[in-house]
Amino acid sequence: MAGTQAGQADALRRGPFTFGPLEEGEALVEPILGSWEANIDHALARSPIDVCGSRGEDAVVLGNLGVVRVLQVNAGGREATVREGDLCLLLPFGLLDRYGYAELAYAYDAPHTIGLLAKRSKMDMRLLLPIPADTSYTLPQWATYGRYFTAWDNWHKALGCWRTQVGDDDPAEHLVFGWGGGVAFAELLLARRAGFRVAMTAGSDERLAFLRENGIEAVDRRLFPDLSLSPRQAGADRERLARHRRSLADFLELTDELSDGRGVAIFVDNIGEPLYEATVKSLAREGVITTCGWKAGMRLSHLRGAECISRHIHVNTHVWRLPDSPEIRDFQESSGWMAPKGSTALYDFDQVPQLAEDYAQGRISSYFPLYSINPL
Repeated sequence: MAGTQAGQADALRRGPFTFGPLEEGEALVEPILGSWEANIDHALARSPIDVCGSRGEDAVVLGNLGVVRVLQVNAGGREATVREGDLCLLLPFGLLDRYGYAELAYAYDAPHTIGLLAKRSKMDMRLLLPIPADTSYTLPQWATYGRYFTAWDNWHKALGCWRTQVGDDDPAEHLVFGWGGGVAFAELLLARRAGFRVAMTAGSDERLAFLRENGIEAVDRRLFPDLSLSPRQAGADRERLARHRRSLADFLELTDELSDGRGVAIFVDNIGEPLYEATVKSLAREGVITTCGWKAGMRLSHLRGAECISRHIHVNTHVWRLPDSPEIRDFQESSGWMAPKGSTALYDFDQVPQLAEDYAQGRISSYFPLYSINPL
């Protein structure tokens, strides 16, 4: 992307991009598959930040999750963690805090980082995690890892917090609910493995069928047409507000039924402001709202006193912890917690502008949109 003017069509440009020779500890890579993530959409929309302006750079190569092939390594005096020919996952870490969590994201707001929307790129070899050589899974399945690694971190934090207040209850008596999305889907599969009831919304017949095929109670989002409403809109249209209240009452009746009247134990909400009222009101006492994203709004408002009295815990995470990456990869390989085969949507490199538009307009039925850069 280039420039500082708003607008996705103007922001995304294809052209030559140069970088210097490999420095010590860097690898030259050939991107194979990239995963289209919400952070690319945010960057192109220049919201919540203007990435070019924030980095002080005229042009930025986006794309921070995907599969690459290592072409050359300049280990220098360091131990080489990857070898030429390795197929690796790019770990999207720019600036780390002292505990190994990301403060700045690679190929997003971390300056001087080069993403995967390029025929060649270079990066710190410590950010390359080799795919098991004898893997049972396809490269498109592995290319979805960002949603799964993020879900792993968020779920373990949320579950740990919930257990601080509900120590001994059988998870089968409790509901984990998620608004639609790839991370929520992966997280609900972990919740189901842990013994919870799980349910998730979707807005198309294809996605509803996909959820059912994977053991998740599918909730048709179209049954609640006026559920989304931001606080800024609430007082502007009385008729719309009345419709919203009807949709909200119907939704709460459904979550009450799915939870045997207890409410949602853990709510995975990566949407934000327009659905936050429904999230809070459906939550059980001692419930957890957990999020690792803000697709439709970052600013939230609630009554702190009510949340305290209800003993609600709010969990906020971002990406995952870098040192945990090998463990999550190995769990995926050994357990099969992986995007189902054939569940991705693949765009050619020349189709990336169309992918950007389709994603922004909500026209992609898959939870796992990918783009190919170089042939395998």
